[in-house]
Amino acid sequence: MRIMTERTTVCVVGGGPAGMVLGLLLARAGVEVTVLEKHADFLRDFRGDTVHASTLTLLDELGLTEEFAKTPARYVTNVQVLTDGGPTTIGALNLLPGAHKHIAFVPQWDFLDMLADAAKQEPSFTLRVSTEVTGPIMENGRVAGVHYRTADGVDGELRADLTVACDGRYSKVRAAAGLVSRDFGVPMDAWWFRVPRHEGEPEGATGRFSTGQALVLIDRDDYYQCAYLIRKGEDQRLRARGVEKFRERVIELVPFLADRVQEIRSLDDVKLLDVRLDRLPRWYTDGLLCIGDAAHAMSPVGGVGINLAIQDAVAAARILAPRLRAGRVDTRDLARVQNRRWLPTALTQGLQRIIHKQFLGKQLTGELNVGGGGKPPLPFRLLRRFPALQVIPAYVVAIGFGPEHAPDFARRPARTKA
Repeated sequence: MRIMTERTTVCVVGGGPAGMVLGLLLARAGVEVTVLEKHADFLRDFRGDTVHASTLTLLDELGLTEEFAKTPARYVTNVQVLTDGGPTTIGALNLLPGAHKHIAFVPQWDFLDMLADAAKQEPSFTLRVSTEVTGPIMENGRVAGVHYRTADGVDGELRADLTVACDGRYSKVRAAAGLVSRDFGVPMDAWWFRVPRHEGEPEGATGRFSTGQALVLIDRDDYYQCAYLIRKGEDQRLRARGVEKFRERVIELVPFLADRVQEIRSLDDVKLLDVRLDRLPRWYTDGLLCIGDAAHAMSPVGGVGINLAIQDAVAAARILAPRLRAGRVDTRDLARVQNRRWLPTALTQGLQRIIHKQFLGKQLTGELNVGGGGKPPLPFRLLRRFPALQVIPAYVVAIGFGPEHAPDFARRPARTKA
C-alpha cells in the first residue's frame, strides 16, 4: 500500500496549550509549521483549565486580549484553605504586580480554539485534526519527522527539519526516540467531578482538609470543579465501595454540598487523574525536542502545568525561530531551550515535591491533620499573622519562576484589557 509522504519545516505533535502556542509563534515568525492533533476537536472534559497571570500577559503581548475576553472565563483573586478552625487565605492574587491580579479558569477547548483561530491567520500554519502520530521517522539515529494515521485509516508520513513532542506525559514520540524520564513519585491521585454551585457560596479556589481526606473546590460560576485527593493506587479499592460511600465522604468534608451530591449519579461521573511528577534528564535528541508534559509531567498542585508548558513553547520559539528560518537547527540549539527552562521547571517541581512529602502525603495517611482543631501548620499561622506574605505563594503559582515574554516577531498591538 502506498504511503503518503509530505514535508514541513516543523512538525508539532499534539494540539494542547504548548503545541498551539508554539505553532502560533513559529508561524508568526514565518516558519512553516504543522500541528498534528489526534482528536477531531479540542472538546474534552477535566483538562487543565487554568490560565495564569503570566499567560494573560503573554496574550496581551500577542494582541489576543480582546479574543480572550470573549471566552467564558471565571477570574479567581484568592486561594484559601478551609479547616475546622476556619478559612486561611494562602494566595492573595490581588497583591500581584502587573495588570493581571488574578488567575482565569476557562474551558481548555475555548482557549485552544482561540489560539487555533489566531494561528490560522498565518499562511505558514497548518492544523490537522483526526491525525494520530504513530511514531517517529528514524534515519541514521535522527528523528526526521513522524508516521501518522488519519481517522479514515490512511497512513502517511510527515517529514520535518524539527519535530516537537507536545503530546503529554505519555508521549509516544518521546518513548520511541528512547528518551526516559526520571520519576519522582507522588503520594496521591485525584478524582475529578463536578457539582452545582449556588450564589453566595465560596468563590475562588478552596482546599478543604480533614483527617485522611482532602478536597479542592474550584469556582466555575454555576458549578464547582472538584478534585478529591486519594492515596496513590487506591482508585479501584475506593470505587468498589460504591458511589453512596463517596457521596458521604464529600458531605463529611463540605456539608453545604449535601443537597446536590446526588448529581454524582455514579462513579462513572468521577474521572481519575493519574498524578505523575517526572522530568527528562535530556529533553532532546537529534531532530526532536520535548516540551511541556512530554518533558516534565507536573503535579496538579498549584495548577501550574499549563503555565510551564506555555512558557516552554515561548522559549522554544524565541530560540529556534531564527535558526529554523536559516535552515540549520542542531542539538546545540535544542540544548539552549532546555537550559533556559530547566531551572524554572526544577524549582517548581522541587516545591511540589516538598508539598507532597511534608503536607499532602501526611494528610492522606492521617499523620497530619490540617483540618483538625489543633494548631495549624507553621506556614498557615504565618500567612494569617502576616497577610502581606500571601503574595509569595500567589506569585509562585500565578506568575512563576522565569516567566517568558513574547518575542518581538510574534507581538501584535494590544487592544481591550481583560
